[in-house]
Amino acid sequence: MFSGCSSLTNINLSNFNTQNVTYMNCMFWGCSSLTNINLSNFNTQNVTYMSYMFRGCSSLTNINLSNFNTQNVTYMYGMFYNCSSLTNINLSNFNTQNVTNMSYMFRGCSSLTNINLFNFNTQNVTNMIGMFRGCSSLTNINLSNFNTQNVTYM
Repeated sequence: MFSGCSSLTNINLSNFNTQNVTYMNCMFWGCSSLTNINLSNFNTQNVTYMSYMFRGCSSLTNINLSNFNTQNVTYMYGMFYNCSSLTNINLSNFNTQNVTNMSYMFRGCSSLTNINLFNFNTQNVTNMIGMFRGCSSLTNINLSNFNTQNVTYM
């Protein structure tokens, strides 16, 4: 929808009705000047694809997705790929029980210092290739609850 809008600095989507959306792939891909985004009223209960959703949003420093309902999402690969200014991200309410692909999810998030994925359910994930590749500032990560029994690509 906004893919390639590289000069866009602010988006307020608080009045968007997204209740019937199933596909949010690449929605903000390449919005490299985006510093602020309001997704507080996004209804994501029917979304199955969130791959590359924020890829290349290299000016975003913080994003709060605590209201996202991700219970039906199966693909999250590259979701935050090259969000290089992202220092904080709240994914504590993410329901990842149906996700099968998390490859490159945080690749290139070079300013991310801490991420809490304690609540991530990874029992159905088969692909985790490069999930944290290039997260050069990451000093703390808790993956003790990661179930990797079905992962074939790491």
